[in-house]
Amino acid sequence: MATSESSGSVVRRILLGSQLRRLRESRGITREAAGYSIRASESKISRMELGRVSFKARDVEDLLTLYGVTDGSEREALLGLAREANVAGWWHSYGDVLPGWFQTYVGLEGAASDISIYEVQFVHGLLQTEGYAHAVVVRGQPNADEAEIERRVSLRMERQKLLFSERAPRFHAVLDEAALHRPYGGETVMRNQLQHLADISEQPNVTLQVMPFAHGGHAAESGAFTMLRFPESDLSDVVYLEQLTSALYLDKAEEVAQYGRVMDRLHEDSLSPEKTRDLIARRLQLL
Repeated sequence: MATSESSGSVVRRILLGSQLRRLRESRGITREAAGYSIRASESKISRMELGRVSFKARDVEDLLTLYGVTDGSEREALLGLAREANVAGWWHSYGDVLPGWFQTYVGLEGAASDISIYEVQFVHGLLQTEGYAHAVVVRGQPNADEAEIERRVSLRMERQKLLFSERAPRFHAVLDEAALHRPYGGETVMRNQLQHLADISEQPNVTLQVMPFAHGGHAAESGAFTMLRFPESDLSDVVYLEQLTSALYLDKAEEVAQYGRVMDRLHEDSLSPEKTRDLIARRLQLL
């Protein structure tokens, strides 16, 4: 299960990266010049500023010097943040089945105070039963052996503990109605999954809505996405867009705001939580 320390390390890494970016930009220094100062590439500076890599103390020291940060207490505060940011999270033990680009997301998910998602193809990972998750993984990883499949399912089950933890985030999920019809794993698996959705929707921190077929076109025409908000005031909201072999993490205010407006429209246009439970109940009667 994710702890506040492991998830916190991801937050600290992103906080440090954003502070380094602000310092660089305030001095008018390019990423290329910053990379040269630490014997690295421009792309590494970009990854550091996005919190996508661990930080070497020497690199942070050299960048602070380049950016004109000479005050001892300010330097130590940022170097301390770098040390704390390198604490490994629980999910690193799943490194054999967890791609690097998704490790950042798992850490952010564990640190978020609010998670809002829109999912199209299937039930979101945080809401999946073990049987349904197994069916999804088998479909998505057709060449994986049983041991790898079980590792991937186990990782997903570990992530779900977040919703029942002491510091559980507010979780607002909008599922396209297609997710209730697409028969992953067969009739019994789908019946259990639908019952699980009905049960978990009663959790005080969980809001579940369905975007019905009857609505026709809707605001999320670009597909599935996730919005993450954090309790730390220095950390901006993040929009997560997953692709087949990588992911995008958007944190620019104007981009996040645009996705926020789409999410607001989804909440407004989808079935209410009460009508969503009624729809799930009707689907259960048909299985």
